[in-house]
Amino acid sequence: MALLQQLTLMDPDETSVHSITLFVALLIACILIGHLFKGSRWTTESVTALGIGLCTGIIILLTTQWKSSRLLVFNEDLFFIYLLPPIIFNAGFQVKKKQFFRNFMTISLFGAIGTIISVSIIATGTSQLFKYLDVGFLDTADFLALGAIFSATDSVCTLQVLNQDETPLLYSLVFGEGVVNDATSVVLFNAIQKFDVSHITSSVVLGLFGSFLYLFITSTLLGVAVGLLCAYIIKKLYFGRHSTDREVALMILMAYLSYTIAELFGLSGILTVFFCGIAMSHYTWHNVTESSRITTRHSFATLSFISETFIFLYVGMDALDIEKWKFVSKSPGTSVGVSSILLGLVLIGRAASVFSLSFLSNLVKRSDSEKLGLRQQFVVWWSGLMRGSVSMALAYNKFTSSGYTQMQGNAIMITSTITIVLFSTIVVGLLTQPLIRLLLSGQKQIGNDMPSDPKSSFTLPLLANGHSSATDLNGESIPRPISIRMLLATPTNTVHYYWRKFDDAIMRPMFGGRGFTRHLPVSSDGGVSSLH
Repeated sequence: MALLQQLTLMDPDETSVHSITLFVALLIACILIGHLFKGSRWTTESVTALGIGLCTGIIILLTTQWKSSRLLVFNEDLFFIYLLPPIIFNAGFQVKKKQFFRNFMTISLFGAIGTIISVSIIATGTSQLFKYLDVGFLDTADFLALGAIFSATDSVCTLQVLNQDETPLLYSLVFGEGVVNDATSVVLFNAIQKFDVSHITSSVVLGLFGSFLYLFITSTLLGVAVGLLCAYIIKKLYFGRHSTDREVALMILMAYLSYTIAELFGLSGILTVFFCGIAMSHYTWHNVTESSRITTRHSFATLSFISETFIFLYVGMDALDIEKWKFVSKSPGTSVGVSSILLGLVLIGRAASVFSLSFLSNLVKRSDSEKLGLRQQFVVWWSGLMRGSVSMALAYNKFTSSGYTQMQGNAIMITSTITIVLFSTIVVGLLTQPLIRLLLSGQKQIGNDMPSDPKSSFTLPLLANGHSSATDLNGESIPRPISIRMLLATPTNTVHYYWRKFDDAIMRPMFGGRGFTRHLPVSSDGGVSSLH
């Protein structure tokens, strides 16, 4: 209490130091308390961090006489530049590449097309329903931005409540969709800001679509290029002969460089750093020493975990920011109406995308084991209702200036975003595990065992502590397509077959990888000794 009261009496530099100190202490508390509740079926680490943030915000409000509830001012640049990259990169670095790309069409269907459907429904619904509320002036670009903001799912929180061993198929879909969904939402949000959408015409729609494809493709290629460059440098220079620290440092910095370059040129940093992580795990990770492999794997996971905890802790504190709620208190009915409309549209948009696309996906699946049943579709719909840090950051980017807002309409948008994030994270997050047990209990979970049929790998989880091998499942090679009919019948296996040939013949001899890297013995000083 005394420390909080002193914050208002200090100069800005002292206040910053004390605020950071207290925030770090709260992060430690989140880790400790989250560990104690790790085995609970009702709570998650994200909910724990949110709860601690809310309690801290209340204490700060009381000690500052209802003047402030925040230790740090939220800045979307802080989120996008420092906190998001470790989370997305670690997702790409730990992904099971074989399963991800084998299911890439289905994942893209949910993540990209589903997001576009959700954006369209939310944008159309808000443009029609907000007319009956006094929310200030909002143009077409604002409504489309709202669609992008509230279509971004919170895959971080979702993955905490799903278990890849109990529900591998659902875990695979939700994880893959979450990454593509976040990237698609951010790309659409940025594209909307660049175009004049006050009068939507066919040329504007084509321009938006072309911009989306350009950002999607170039961002992906940039991430792969940086990952390959890092692999080539480490493979040729043998950093491990002298110091494993250089290997680890180079991987971390090159990964971050891919993100900053993408942001510098107006591309999607999320897609770039995600595919950079995939490229590094496939090539670079096999070029470093054994100690560097262990260090990088745990370092990336630790940075991701700290960033996630930081985000949820801050969202909890910022939810009680008194400045925003002062504007809203003048028209509480409008605020409740806006939040209710947005929440309803999120539910409808999510349902429209999941159930319709699941129907289309099931039509092209030959095996019943690959199809999503109605109960599984419901769980996918429910798990994707959570909104989190990406929605918060985009809302702040659109409706605030340096974390503050002086307009009632913008304040209503921010507080409505906070309300939906808190409601979806706490309520939906807490009910997800009981819902899964209720709907899927007694059903044989698909994909718990390693199938002999490569096509059935659709049901395998995407994340693992290890990395996939160069061979196919169970060590079996992909059958060579011997006819056009076979190529068309199993296009994924066909693409995988020819990619494997190209990878073994050209890519891995040049950039390294499993089976193409000479391992040097580790010396006593942490480097690698010579073989002479």
